[in-house]
Amino acid sequence: MVVGVDNLTPYYDPRLKQARLDQLAKDKNFRFVRLDLADRKAVPALFAAEKFPFVIHLAAQAGVRYSLTDPHAYVDANLQGFVNVLEGCRHTGCRHLIFASSSSVYGANTKLPFSTRDNVDHPVSLYGASKKANELMAHSYSHLFNLPSTGLRFFTVYGPWGRPDMAMWLFTAAILADQPIKLFNHGKMRRDFTYVDDVVESIVRLIDRPPSGDPNWSGDRPDPARSAAPWRVYNIGNNQPVEVVDVVAHIERILGKKARREMLPMQPGDVPATYADVDDLMRDVGFRPSTPIAEGIQRFVSWYRDYHHV
Repeated sequence: MVVGVDNLTPYYDPRLKQARLDQLAKDKNFRFVRLDLADRKAVPALFAAEKFPFVIHLAAQAGVRYSLTDPHAYVDANLQGFVNVLEGCRHTGCRHLIFASSSSVYGANTKLPFSTRDNVDHPVSLYGASKKANELMAHSYSHLFNLPSTGLRFFTVYGPWGRPDMAMWLFTAAILADQPIKLFNHGKMRRDFTYVDDVVESIVRLIDRPPSGDPNWSGDRPDPARSAAPWRVYNIGNNQPVEVVDVVAHIERILGKKARREMLPMQPGDVPATYADVDDLMRDVGFRPSTPIAEGIQRFVSWYRDYHHV
């Protein structure tokens, strides 16, 4: 039995969240619990009742730009909520915690591709800082309580049922409505777009592979990707960055309609490029995300048209 937990906040249209739930509810092996993970009474009660052997923690207050206007939402969801999950895992015998980190932890880094062995101490958004904090918090629990934990640094995940505040949705909706699309950094942004099915495959392959402490890890020359504690981080990215203007071109081709472009400067908290080194993932589980961007966009647009009856 899989237990799904969400508080269904109105950060974006809750009707989309409910529509996702309606799909999941068709599976008799799924059960939904509406719960705020920042609730310090309800979360321990849930963990005590369920005693989850595995926890896949993907909940968070997402979005780089939103952190500029509502920073407290990130403290509540990404810090308080995460420590509640850690405490739940600690006290109920969880055998493996997999949690979502983000490519945003690389912050001001410019050496590409981004490697999990790079220092990530210079975040450029509160969102990125909160995800770096999650990695550190998980490591402390792995060290203190022998809790196996794996952090996944996701790189611009997209696909059917995705978020309305992400580029694929925004561009598709605007083009269909003959509205201008906003291209920050004058359209020169490069992102390692990662199709959702590849993310799921990565998680599935890692569930039964809880990390063990590396006996060769040295505090004299600390490897940021691993530890003497049962803790690891991986990049989950397509290993092939794409210019945002090329994404727009793919959507235009599929829709048969040109976009109206509004060129804008770089936004606070953004970075010009992301690019994932996924060699560790390939070595450890024999898989690397590889869905071609044209194929992934085609699938998304087909879903979008069906969902909106366009």
